[in-house]
Order: sequence, then C-alpha cells, then structure tokens
Amino acid sequence: MSNVHELPVSSTVFDEASAWIARLDNGLSTAQAEALRQWLIASPKHKEVLFEMAALWDRMEGLSRLSDICPHSVNQSNRYRWFLPAASLLIVILGGMWGTYHAYYSDSQIERPVAEVRNPVDFYETAIGEQSTIHLPDGSQLVLNTNTRVQVKFTDRYRLLKLDRGELHVVVAPDEFRPLSVIAGDRIIQAIGTAFNIEIREDHEIELVVTDGKVLIGIYEGHQPGGGHSVPVILPPSSMTVSAGEETVLTSAEYELDTIETDEIAVKLSWREGNLIFRGETLEDAVAEIGRYTAVEFVILDEESKNVRVAGMFKAGDVNGLLVALEKNFNVTNRRIGDKQILLRGR
Repeated sequence: MSNVHELPVSSTVFDEASAWIARLDNGLSTAQAEALRQWLIASPKHKEVLFEMAALWDRMEGLSRLSDICPHSVNQSNRYRWFLPAASLLIVILGGMWGTYHAYYSDSQIERPVAEVRNPVDFYETAIGEQSTIHLPDGSQLVLNTNTRVQVKFTDRYRLLKLDRGELHVVVAPDEFRPLSVIAGDRIIQAIGTAFNIEIREDHEIELVVTDGKVLIGIYEGHQPGGGHSVPVILPPSSMTVSAGEETVLTSAEYELDTIETDEIAVKLSWREGNLIFRGETLEDAVAEIGRYTAVEFVILDEESKNVRVAGMFKAGDVNGLLVALEKNFNVTNRRIGDKQILLRGR
C-alpha cells in the first residue's frame, strides 16, 4: 500500500483551508462561524482538505470547535489522526519548505509543484466622519479613522498594508516569520507584534505613535511603474526604531523622536471612541482637526479668534455641539453660509 497521501489539486482550496485553520486558532465570530459552515457544506473536498491541513500542522484540537458549526465534521477527525507522525516527519524532511510550494501527487507519485497564487489586494475605505474596525485573517486589527483608505495584501510570505490617505491604528498579531509592513509615502513601518498609530497629514508628513512594543522604519524604494508596489524586504535591526511611548513625525529630510506621556497618547487616540480632546490648542488648530470629520468648512474671520485657546472634549462630527460650546465657553459666535460653510468670529 502506498504511504503517499494525495493532497488537493486546487491550490485555492488549499489556501482557503489554511486561512480557516488560522481563524479557528484565533476564535471565530458568529458571522465567521456561519461563513465556515457554508464553506464546509459547499463541497466535500473543503471538509477533507481542512482536516488534512489540521493534521499536518497539528491543529486537531482547534477543529474540536467545529462541533457547534458542523457536528459531523468533528467525527471525521479520527480518520486523520494516523497522519500526524507522517506529517511531522515530512516537515523535518522538507525543512520548512512546505510553505514555498503547494504540491499534489498523481497516482504515479510524481510531485508537481503548484505556482504561488497571487492573493488579491483588499481595499478598505472610510468616508468623511466615518470610522471602521477591520479584523484581518491573521488576527491583526485595523481601526480606520475618518477619510482613510488602506490596501491590504497577505501571502504566506509577507503581510503588507499601504496607507493611501488618512489615519490608521494597527494592532499587529505576532508572526516572527511574516513581519507586517505599512507603506506610507516613501516610508515603510515594520513590526512583528505591536500596536501603533500612523497618520498621513495634510502637509504629507507622517506622524507615528507607538503604543506597544516597537517598530522599525526605513525608506521604501519599491514603487513600480503604474503605481504598483514590490514585496517589502525585512528591515535590519539597525533601522530606526520607535518604541512604546514614543512618537515621531517623518518628513522627506529628517525626523525627530519624542517621548509621549500616557495621557497624551490617550488624547491623540481619543478618536477611536469617537471623541476629540483639546487641551489648550488654538481655535485655528482645533477647527482644522474638527474639519477632518465633517464636510463643513470653518472660516475664522478675525485674527484674535484664531489664537483663542480651546479645551474640552467634543464628539467628532458634532458640529452643532461644537458651535454651542464655542459661543458659550469661548465667546466665539457663528454664522452659517448655506450647508457647507460656517463663519466664526469673536464677540
């Protein structure tokens, strides 16, 4: 009897099964559990490949969670337990090369490598005044602030985000073999497992705040004709490092690294709860920040009012609440010009 186990011919099914194994390890949401159930019943091959993958990577304990999703699936797990010793031996022999090639075997036992499938790029975008939380397949989390657009591409070799505009908070799931890279302008910010906030400002400078762990920063030279991007290289340890509790503003020529207190981090990231906190900023700076969350244009008519110091917490996008607070607490009156413009003036 042959000891060669036939793997699925379709690399697409193989990739989908691998993704589901990762999601099972991280825990499934209700929506994900339903999506997995639908995927399993769509084809008998899906169930077969899922258990083969689980056995190969010793994830049978994770598949016990399938009992609530597809009860008959778990019962089949015993069918593959014989595969665990052989799988372990195979991993040793291949020396970790399994992730490079997806192979299948014919009846003649000839190995046929399958070309790497190029994963499509996912786009996530928020409108002005909108925020969104994205859970990625590897367990990482993205929180998009107002008017933000990000491209996401994951393969078995790298995790790549490209921030086209706006502001993004990233909580990176650890994976020492696949650092997560964020491209913003001509910079690349790279992390293995950490959390950080990155914003492309109107002046095209890049503001980075690290809230957990550390990140490496390098110059990104991977732009290709037509706006494409090459696979990012792994940055060396000698690269510029920004650690938790530090922030920097990256310009085309230089950077400054500053320590930032915990309460200041909370202020900078208050947008994630839908709030904007000001602690003595000028009215000119405050309305510039508030303007990111609304299509309304604020125009300050007198120079004196531009320098009025504003303190307090405001709901992002709550224009009426802002106007009431400015008039009541800071003696700044307002006049609307249609639906798109508000004139501000001191009393």
